[in-house]
Amino acid sequence: MEIRIIDNDIRLIPYYRNDEVSLAWYQDLDVCKQVDNIDHTYDLETLHNMYDYLSSHGDCYYIEYQGVLVGDVSLRENKEVAIVICKEYQNRHIGRKCVTDMLKLAKEKGYDKVIANIYTFNEQSKSMFRALGFVQTGEEDFELIL
Repeated sequence: MEIRIIDNDIRLIPYYRNDEVSLAWYQDLDVCKQVDNIDHTYDLETLHNMYDYLSSHGDCYYIEYQGVLVGDVSLRENKEVAIVICKEYQNRHIGRKCVTDMLKLAKEKGYDKVIANIYTFNEQSKSMFRALGFVQTGEEDFELIL
């Protein structure tokens, strides 16, 4: 995997273990609820297990915005895209641009569709994925035919 340049502000950096930065994102209860529907924060073991899984089952990147790591995005072998942006950087269209780049990556890989799993209460994510053309196919399932 190589660095993916999205625009002058956003780059996707291939995953490497960076606990100091990434664990902080998963210490926010709201982010943990959005991502995993849990009411507690991640510990280091949970963080490592998540990233080990994502990086061994697809492409996993850190999101760098104006030189600061602000989240992560992944495209798994099962065609699922997932994204996390730390709270202070949400609502700046960073996520939209990163998911759009994952759609390009999916096309490069020859995928015929991309899926996303979004909890029913996560209106912010549902709105973003719908704006990108995803359609809801189940209670928490979204799909975009490429």
